[in-house]
Amino acid sequence: MVIGLLIFGLAIVVFLFAADRYFYQGLELDLTSIFPMKQKLEISLTQLAPTSEVEEGKNICYEVYFSSPAAKGEINYSEPDMANGLIEAMNNAENSIDIAIYYFDLEILGDAILDAVNREVSVRMVVDSDTLVDGDMARRMQKGGVIVVDDSRVELMHNKFVVIDKEYVWTGSYNFTYAGTFLNNNNAILIYSPELAVNYTIEFEEMFEEHQFGATSPINTPNSRIDIGDTMLINCFAPEDGCSYTLINILAEAEESIYFMAYSFTHDGFGEVIREQSEAGVEIHGVFDQRGSTTRYSEYGWMRAADLDVWQDGNPYAMHHKVIIIDEEIVILGSYNFSVSADESNDENVLVIFNSDIARLFLNEYDHIYDQAVAKAFSE
Repeated sequence: MVIGLLIFGLAIVVFLFAADRYFYQGLELDLTSIFPMKQKLEISLTQLAPTSEVEEGKNICYEVYFSSPAAKGEINYSEPDMANGLIEAMNNAENSIDIAIYYFDLEILGDAILDAVNREVSVRMVVDSDTLVDGDMARRMQKGGVIVVDDSRVELMHNKFVVIDKEYVWTGSYNFTYAGTFLNNNNAILIYSPELAVNYTIEFEEMFEEHQFGATSPINTPNSRIDIGDTMLINCFAPEDGCSYTLINILAEAEESIYFMAYSFTHDGFGEVIREQSEAGVEIHGVFDQRGSTTRYSEYGWMRAADLDVWQDGNPYAMHHKVIIIDEEIVILGSYNFSVSADESNDENVLVIFNSDIARLFLNEYDHIYDQAVAKAFSE
């Protein structure tokens, strides 16, 4: 199978020094070995072998996507960038597509899924019960031959991931919806990693085969740390893996800066580590989704009162990112909002990527979101 994990004809191969220790389920993380200068190699499209032929351990192959929400009344329906990236990946599937998605109503993604079924690709889907009850798309998938399982509970099956041919993983903040595609700020990454795909496949099958959601999910992530060349990934699933413990300890090791884009930021543990790091001299920069920041549980109020560089977003719809960037080297992303419900009740996934080039892409997105936020604040 050949999927072009390339954007605008550019393939980036990054070599990083991996940490020797990390916090995960009681293990210790030492980020000091991550921060020295890294060696970097960039190669052209013609130099990169097809992803299915790349030697394991030599590089990391990925594509990063960001939505481009239009201003009200200016939506360009011919440019669904987020959806097109996923459609391309699914169009190249040869054997299997496993989808765990919170909400789903976008017709062009439904078309791509049914096209895969017609090619005799095995397609399985797990959705939140609201999608099955309220939406027509899940029923359309069922009629088209896709087996769809829902969580049948009040808490959320909040994942947004896809596993393709048990080799590729798509994850991020992107729901397969009209709003997620055209109106909201979202992110996604597509990574070639059979080891990572094992993690996500096990998580998928817990839900699809065993109907184990939320607190009933077993602690069984086999590859919580993955090294691809010198890029390190840390992968965890909520609530079973104790993601807040992992992430808070990573944040506590920040030396220079923390940037975040948060749809929901209400978890006091995350707020406290931000406070401590600010007092220790680490630069804090953040953008909150405006609607989420107005609740009494949000961490926005005290951060703003403490004169931290935090803002309410400028998107008239939703700034849906769940992203933290540490020391311009490390990216935290996934479906996981920084909230107690994400950590203790919902089904979520988190990916921590130690890669300065990927971090730079997310910093560029942060700059865009930040500029919109500041412009809106000064226009009011």
